Amino acid sequence: MKGKSPDLESTGSGTTTKRSSVSSGSRSRTRRDFLTRFTNSEHFTDKLQDWFASSLQNSESDEPVFDPPFELVELQKFDYALEGVSYSFQQLTRMPNAVYASTSSSVEANAYLAIEDFLHATVKTLWEAFWSQEDEPVPFSVGCLYNQNLKFYQAEQALALGQLEDLSATGVLLKNPRHPHGKWDHILELALLRPDIESDHHQPSLVILGEALFYALRILIARSVSRLDFSQSSNCVFILVVDTQYGGVVKVEGDVSKLDFDVRSVYDCAAEWVQNHSKVSVSPVERVWNKLGNANWGDIGALQVVFATYHSIMQFFGPPRHSIEDLAADHTSRLHSRRQERHLGEDTSLNETGAFRSPEIVEVQEEKKIERGESMKLEVGSVLWLEDSNYQKGYQISHVSLPHHIASPVDDDDDSGRAVFLYVGSPPSQLEPAWEDMSLWYQVQRQTKILSVMKQRGLSSKYLPELHGSGRVIHPGQCQKPSSGGRCDHPWCGTPILATTPVGETVADLVNEGMFGPEEAIRCCHDCLSALSSSSSGGIRHGDIRPENVVYVTSGVRQPYFVLIGWGHAVLEERDRPAMNLHFSSTYALQEGKLCAASDAESLIYMLHFCCGGDLPDLDSVEGALQWRETSWSKRLIQQKLGDVSTILKAFSDYVDSLCGTPYPLDYDIWLRRLKRNLSEDHGKDIETSG
Repeated sequence: MKGKSPDLESTGSGTTTKRSSVSSGSRSRTRRDFLTRFTNSEHFTDKLQDWFASSLQNSESDEPVFDPPFELVELQKFDYALEGVSYSFQQLTRMPNAVYASTSSSVEANAYLAIEDFLHATVKTLWEAFWSQEDEPVPFSVGCLYNQNLKFYQAEQALALGQLEDLSATGVLLKNPRHPHGKWDHILELALLRPDIESDHHQPSLVILGEALFYALRILIARSVSRLDFSQSSNCVFILVVDTQYGGVVKVEGDVSKLDFDVRSVYDCAAEWVQNHSKVSVSPVERVWNKLGNANWGDIGALQVVFATYHSIMQFFGPPRHSIEDLAADHTSRLHSRRQERHLGEDTSLNETGAFRSPEIVEVQEEKKIERGESMKLEVGSVLWLEDSNYQKGYQISHVSLPHHIASPVDDDDDSGRAVFLYVGSPPSQLEPAWEDMSLWYQVQRQTKILSVMKQRGLSSKYLPELHGSGRVIHPGQCQKPSSGGRCDHPWCGTPILATTPVGETVADLVNEGMFGPEEAIRCCHDCLSALSSSSSGGIRHGDIRPENVVYVTSGVRQPYFVLIGWGHAVLEERDRPAMNLHFSSTYALQEGKLCAASDAESLIYMLHFCCGGDLPDLDSVEGALQWRETSWSKRLIQQKLGDVSTILKAFSDYVDSLCGTPYPLDYDIWLRRLKRNLSEDHGKDIETSG
């Protein structure tokens, strides 16, 4: 839905929402008729019995019947991202424990209240941590589904009216005052509260799975006739299955246009679609609540449920303002800070007898401890000094963000008032998990090397970042670094720092602000292609082109232009590996882990496609990403979308398509000339084609 309020979906204004591209009015009515008849989950589950039996027979005895929706490494990375916000996860209504309950009905009643509070805490924390800006209100509500009319009510209301037995699910919905009891196309996800959900295969029982598939298909059909503007990810739904201790996730994805909407046999048609046109993923059932009724937020059971909710929000509001990668990068500094808290600087080396030598207690140690606590925090106004072999430079921070801050040089008359991007790494550690090998510290080091190599090889272009300063942070107090090298106990000792120019607003921000139009798209393509032309002439490929790594420079220039930044994953040698991004990496990079000659241009096409309104698919695996690329190129969906923006972009995408995965290099010069001719004539003379 790209962040638009659901309140606007019924106003009929073409400037605020777009109608879903369902084919004809009659087809829409047929789907609505189908939906009104598709109301009995038991009938539906009965139709799937043969499919269930076949699935069981085809699986190994000790193996799960279905693949999980998330890889363990994804959950680990998500766990690191939540470290800084986990304090906000607060379930105030405890989940009841059946062992200590007086009656089963009281357990079920309190369980509905608890799951409602659990989902509320989840969506509120995720929204504020990843999407919200300036205390933006939470756009979601949580309610229980009343089985008699398939509408949503607050749990307290239903329980007060004695309708406990008629509650069938708890849902997270978009808030809409015009529809206080919810609409099915406003459902982000549903949670089914059922007793004893686990089967012999550590996955939900087949009866519960059939019910989850029933509700997932209802949501998919409702979205297909909705007036909301969904992305391609609307073809995917997450259903949570929980009891008073355990929980799991069922993910259903598929194209409902392949469903035969025969209203005379709705359950047969629905079962046929599930068996032949859907992909079902089911997580292991894991413990979510402890014996006191508190959610184990940091454990895998609650984590996979929260991760499913994260993906559900992204289906409606697009990529978050703060990505998982950005928030997870802080794990390095938090881990180092924790080690510094544990290690007070004592000398614990062995003495001659083999026993640990007790350190002398001196006041210097206490001074260091105070400095350590004060110096770890970066905020607006902070001044960082860097030291290189030949000079010292200071930078005062004016804006704090990741992966780079905005700062201005201190006591530098030549650069008075000039802003720079300031990249500050974290001190290296031997204790980091393997997935953080490309942590913020490494990327600062790597990007410094790449920009230095560019300078040595004479690669210059206004569309490439320029190295302003690099070195190590000069920390407060006396450095106790040993003469043989290494670092002292101060947390900033050895921290790499990099300053680059120019500074601009990222393409991601331009898109969010609605400022990325056809003119900007063509200019962005030209300028990035020019940057790639310059770097490739020196044997350097970028390897990580995405909206966050392209900035729009407007300050102090007559004609704004784009600069390709973020060279921390650049490929210099055969052994180097590019970044792996399911949405923006080239096909060859995903298949081989390497770049071909056209890989950066292919990534540029994906970036322009998504930034110009192309559907952002919900991709959770390399296989899914490759399938999306194959389908999009074969059906010319990317060319058609870019053709709506400009014929030159469509032509360029056709050209890149012909080179994907081949060793043939791009003809940069001819395409830079063609793109230049398609920019406004008034600006043509300001365009530089290459350095």
